[in-house]
Amino acid sequence: MAQEVKPYNEEDSSKKEQVTKMFDTISGEYDGLNRMISLGLDQKWRANVVDMIAAINPDTIMDIATGTGDLVIQMAQKTNASKLIGLDISSGMLEVGKIKVKKEDLDNRIEMVLGDSEDLPFENDSIDAVTVSYGVRNFEDLEKGLSEIRRVLKPQGILVILETSVPTKFPFKQGYYVFSKLVVPTIGKLFSKDKIAYGYLQKSASTFPYGERFNNILKKVGFNNVEHFLQFHGASTIYKAIK
Repeated sequence: MAQEVKPYNEEDSSKKEQVTKMFDTISGEYDGLNRMISLGLDQKWRANVVDMIAAINPDTIMDIATGTGDLVIQMAQKTNASKLIGLDISSGMLEVGKIKVKKEDLDNRIEMVLGDSEDLPFENDSIDAVTVSYGVRNFEDLEKGLSEIRRVLKPQGILVILETSVPTKFPFKQGYYVFSKLVVPTIGKLFSKDKIAYGYLQKSASTFPYGERFNNILKKVGFNNVEHFLQFHGASTIYKAIK
């Protein structure tokens, strides 16, 4: 298992509590800084996730760690799903997301829910498709969170995860190292209300068990047909698995 990385190491509180506090603090600036740090590539990667979900034509979709709702909104626009749920532990992020949902006139299809990914407030076998975009590395108990996702998925339901990873080939490995170690924390310090947040996001990404290691965790909790697809030479990875 990956080592536990917390945003505020000096605070005597759980990772879950600290992550919630961090995202509440940066909710208003998150979208803009995310575009800046990813050089806009995250939008293309999210579009790839949407395409995978749309291909199976699900009726119910849940986006966990939905943040400000970009992915769940895109899925509502690109699929015929009758019910979509955007779930997040941060009320601050959800409030930004609710404004976006209303602006897109999707209130009748998207429900934004305050909830814990490791204790999902939904029945067994009730969701056709689940997505997580840059959220699983923030789970306090990774296997518990993935097991909860599997519990609420219907048989043959699909899980698609977009998460950071680390390129392994020259020169992308070296470029990623410089960018993530120097550029990302500097952008966070210059433009974020929370000077620690973007250092945490970089460190949590570097310690996450990406690639085959994460595939094996998905298999361990019971998922089948596990695949992964590198994005931009491994700067991020999309994982697909079936219940």
